[in-house]
Amino acid sequence: MNTPKELRYSKEHEWVRVEGDKVRIGITDFAQSELGDIVFVELPEVGTEITANEPFGSVESVKTVSELYAPISGTIVEVNESLNDNPEYVNESPYEKAWMIVIEPKDLSEVDNLLTAEQYAAMVNEG
Repeated sequence: MNTPKELRYSKEHEWVRVEGDKVRIGITDFAQSELGDIVFVELPEVGTEITANEPFGSVESVKTVSELYAPISGTIVEVNESLNDNPEYVNESPYEKAWMIVIEPKDLSEVDNLLTAEQYAAMVNEG
C-alpha cells in the first residue's frame, strides 16, 4: 500500500495535499484497491462549497458505488475533468493523475486534524 508521507489522510480514505493556500484532494491507494476497477467518477462543479465529513461526490467501480467525503471544508476551485474520460486513473495513479478536486479551505488548520501517513497505515492495517 502506497501512503506518501507528505500527505494527510482522512478516516474515510481521502488524501489531502496542501499546495500553498489551496488543498488538493483524492482517494487513497488503499481505497482504490478495495473498490476494484473504477468505471465512473462523479464530482461537483467549481464553486461548490463542501463541508468536512460530508459527501462531495462518488466513485463507481465494477463492485460498488462509494461516496467521497470531504476531509476539510472549503470551496472547490478546480475539478479534475480528465477523470470523466479516464476513470481508470484512480486505479493507476491515485496520488498524481487521479486527484479529484482542489479547494480553497475555510480553515487550513483543519488539515492538522487529519491522519499522518503512519497513522493512516496503522488504521488500515488494524482493519
